[in-house]
Amino acid sequence: MRLRSVPGRSTRPTPERVRESLFNILGPWLASARVLDLFAGTGALGIEALSRGACEAVFVERDARAVRVIRANLDHTGLSGRALVRTGDVFREIVRLSREGRTFDLVLADPPYRRGIAPRVPLALGESGLLAPGAWAAVEHDPLEEMPPEGAKLTKVRAVRYGDTALAFYRRDETESDGRGPKDAHRGLPGQL
Repeated sequence: MRLRSVPGRSTRPTPERVRESLFNILGPWLASARVLDLFAGTGALGIEALSRGACEAVFVERDARAVRVIRANLDHTGLSGRALVRTGDVFREIVRLSREGRTFDLVLADPPYRRGIAPRVPLALGESGLLAPGAWAAVEHDPLEEMPPEGAKLTKVRAVRYGDTALAFYRRDETESDGRGPKDAHRGLPGQL
């Protein structure tokens, strides 16, 4: 389905081939996942996750125009019943969601480029308590931005580049289901570093 876009230049959509590659990599972890879409823009990443089997998604976006577009896109796709849209600063919402006791299996983040925001995302997530054991986080960023190799309970397990877009994949070090620790937490993600 074609999604509405946010008017103007304040929101940069994820290129289609990057989105396709992202979901090909994360596909096995989407079934029944609780997803957090940060810097959600049009909501395309979270909506794609829902359409591929995620059970619920929380969208966080501070731009009021973008929030209206996310809600319209959720209505258009019939996925509103499995979604929650939060308006506000992403880093404040990370703290609020954590205080509410929420946890997520997958976090998708597409922060603005070249503002020093992307490297802060894995650090904030790792310290927040929002990530379930074995959770994944994928952060889209400018290839010129240096992403941290780890953040609190997160370890960077893969990095890929598509022209002027890069993706950094992180995984929470602890898992309950398979008992793997930090040394081999990256197993299972194709093409590790």
